[in-house]
Amino acid sequence: MADLHLGVDIGTSSSKGVLVDGRGQVLARASREHGTATPHPGWVEHDADAVWWADFLAITRELLGAAEGRLAGLAVSGIGPCLLPADAEGRPLRPAILYGVDTRAGVEIAELTEELGAEEILRRGGTPLSSQAVGPKLRWLARHEPEVYERTEMLFMASSYLVHRLTGRYVLDHHSASQCDPMYDQNELGWARDWAGVVAPDLALPDLAWPTEVVGTVSAAAAAETGLPQGLPVTAGTVDAWAEATSVGVREPGDVMVMYGTTMFLIEVLEQPKPHPGLWTTSGVFPGTRSLAAGMATSGAVTDWLRRLVGGDFASLVAEAAAVPPGSRGLLLLPYFAGERTPIFDPSARGVIAGLTLAHGRAELYRAALEGIAYGVRHNLEVMREAGGEARRLVAVGGGTRGGLWTRIVSDVAGQPQQVPTETVGAALGDAMLAAVATGTEVDFEAWNPPAETVIPTGDGRYEQYYRRYRELYPATKDVAHFLAEEQLNAGR
Repeated sequence: MADLHLGVDIGTSSSKGVLVDGRGQVLARASREHGTATPHPGWVEHDADAVWWADFLAITRELLGAAEGRLAGLAVSGIGPCLLPADAEGRPLRPAILYGVDTRAGVEIAELTEELGAEEILRRGGTPLSSQAVGPKLRWLARHEPEVYERTEMLFMASSYLVHRLTGRYVLDHHSASQCDPMYDQNELGWARDWAGVVAPDLALPDLAWPTEVVGTVSAAAAAETGLPQGLPVTAGTVDAWAEATSVGVREPGDVMVMYGTTMFLIEVLEQPKPHPGLWTTSGVFPGTRSLAAGMATSGAVTDWLRRLVGGDFASLVAEAAAVPPGSRGLLLLPYFAGERTPIFDPSARGVIAGLTLAHGRAELYRAALEGIAYGVRHNLEVMREAGGEARRLVAVGGGTRGGLWTRIVSDVAGQPQQVPTETVGAALGDAMLAAVATGTEVDFEAWNPPAETVIPTGDGRYEQYYRRYRELYPATKDVAHFLAEEQLNAGR
């Protein structure tokens, strides 16, 4: 009877799971949609039991119904970095505060940066403090909800909470811990105990493990609640984007995942990055590895906004935009419609469409949006090279790879080929792979999820001049954008 591996991922708006065999064939899939809570401006939260645990229960029960074989391992991933404070029994004390989309801790970011020093934070932690960091959110909790903080004995992310519910272990994977800035030391690959004492005095930090390690087994109580077999090995888990990178074989130095979604996200594996103020530097998924990460605040969100604005469906817009030559007949778009993350870290940046005339239509606008995002990808790849990246192999994933035009434009702008994998299940498949590795299965990553096609750059040089102008457009419009961002903030008060 074949060994089976189960992977479950908890996302921002949905959760997904897969059941795979030892050759990586996906035997069953399941998903559940859920929402986020925004009780105040800048707050984004999940109820850990009503969302994370409930989705896990529903997905695993559905997948177990398709299991014809021996379940050999389980791995989970989830949104991160998050902050879920819990008591000594692991019971949540409030809803989880989500990753960088939750911006409540701005004051605490500035305070900790001043106290610890921006250069020292970058040297030890690899990343400037931002809304992505867990440390400032812990200080916010202590300041604004002291009654909750006083009862806090554990801190969880989505994956580590599920691991605790399943095994009783209080453990966090190295990658997730490396996003708990400034409490993790990238140079030592462990907790920075001195800084953790500054951020969260007397809080017991979880044990650390790599996502490829088994950290426990399903307990009798968890087996009764979930239907999973008691004693099933459970790995440490990790953050969803890194599990997705694993799902497409991004694991060797120089491998880069380019994720085409509502936002654009890039992860490169490397041996020893040079910390860069315009990127996130983290521990990797596999023992001893490091990674660089870059993220644009919008990508598919801009194309969807434009689709709703001008009407039509994506297929029609893509077909029309494909007939427009490179450069969109003299249009240039800055895709900073929700501020920007890497490499400029400017929440007050704003979108710009330059060159509009009465002769331009929706086809030009749509292509300009795809090109603007492609220029942003190239900008991030160039900064990643400054930080020690090599970008020897690019792998494209996500819904934006469908249709082919967007990946074609990115390859032409960046001047690099991109592999598009056969399977785009996402992080859940990466979880199943990690479960297989952790339990001793020999995993041929390329055989599990081979490339379906490779997008080759055409060598068209027309994008070079447009890219140079793109790099000039943000500094030229920054002051105006900041003024308008302040006006927008005032109008919303």
